[in-house]
Amino acid sequence: MTIDHVVYGVADLEAGVEDLAERLGVRPAAGGRHVGRGTHNALLGLGGSTYLEVIAVDPEQPPPAEPLGFALDRQRLPRLVGWAARTSGIDAQAASARARGYDPGEVLSMSRRRPDGYLLEWRLCRQVPDPARLVVPFLIDWGSSPHPSESAPAGVRLAELRAEHPDPDAVRAELEALGASVPVDEGAELALIATLDTPRGRVVLR
Repeated sequence: MTIDHVVYGVADLEAGVEDLAERLGVRPAAGGRHVGRGTHNALLGLGGSTYLEVIAVDPEQPPPAEPLGFALDRQRLPRLVGWAARTSGIDAQAASARARGYDPGEVLSMSRRRPDGYLLEWRLCRQVPDPARLVVPFLIDWGSSPHPSESAPAGVRLAELRAEHPDPDAVRAELEALGASVPVDEGAELALIATLDTPRGRVVLR
């Protein structure tokens, strides 16, 4: 599977977009609200069919009934808080991962209305948000919806995505069960590290 998108959590979406625009030389564009889930986002293309999702708690929504996505209320921000691996057959892929000993979570249907009014719909596998799980991807299937990378601002390219974890062998086993792959090195703390080629030069987000 391929890297669909990388998720960068920020405390305030507008301030996070301004900071990234200054650092990267390209401004992420407004994505929309995840209605009922308490978050909103902005997007930036990373070359090909990959993009960066900048996500924050939406102050105009009430707190969601379910745990906040990416555990944004339980992490130091800003930081990379997760990533998605794209599949075109999410039910079969999830079943295959379970058969290999890793449960990616239940398959959920989600949607988001873009600023132009178009309704994007997708399906994903998601476990209960947990900061200790951020280096293992969730599965996503866009079905017939246009991919967000098609309309996201261009000019930045993902050169590498890698992870650090105190137990890299355990993470590699989970990635193998999912059919996903990124380099995983041993590190004292869990971390995702994205190396980006930008108009301002090479930039590392983690």
